[in-house]
Amino acid sequence: MEEIIIENNLKLISYFPNQEITLKWYQDLDVCKQVDNIDIPYTIERLDAMYDYLSSNGDCYYIEFNNTLVGDVSIFNDNEIAIVISKEFQNQHIGRKCINQMILLAKAKGIKELKATIFSFNTQSKKMFEAAGFKQVGKELYIYKI
Repeated sequence: MEEIIIENNLKLISYFPNQEITLKWYQDLDVCKQVDNIDIPYTIERLDAMYDYLSSNGDCYYIEFNNTLVGDVSIFNDNEIAIVISKEFQNQHIGRKCINQMILLAKAKGIKELKATIFSFNTQSKKMFEAAGFKQVGKELYIYKI
């Protein structure tokens, strides 16, 4: 299992099935709204389908903060980046640090541009991606030139 250390208390860990932890994140209706613009929690089936897609169509990592899994971050094969942070760990700059690490990984792979789709109402994610250097180029599309 690959581990990428970002800071002493923050690292990325290669995806592995872990429904017991991850389903809790996607049961939070605010998180579901931020991520998928839906007002219903994930089922086990939806969660499994999502992680099957993420892990087979790009690089998917868990975010570990202080020895606790708190979210996930992925770069898809089309160079889109996606991130989820459990609500109780949001607004601590964890996401921003992980996005910056994913930019470094993309650069090492020779990727020239990353993109992120952020719903127009998701001010929190917009601020995080903009702080990492992404620029808005469409209503919900953000680009980072490497």
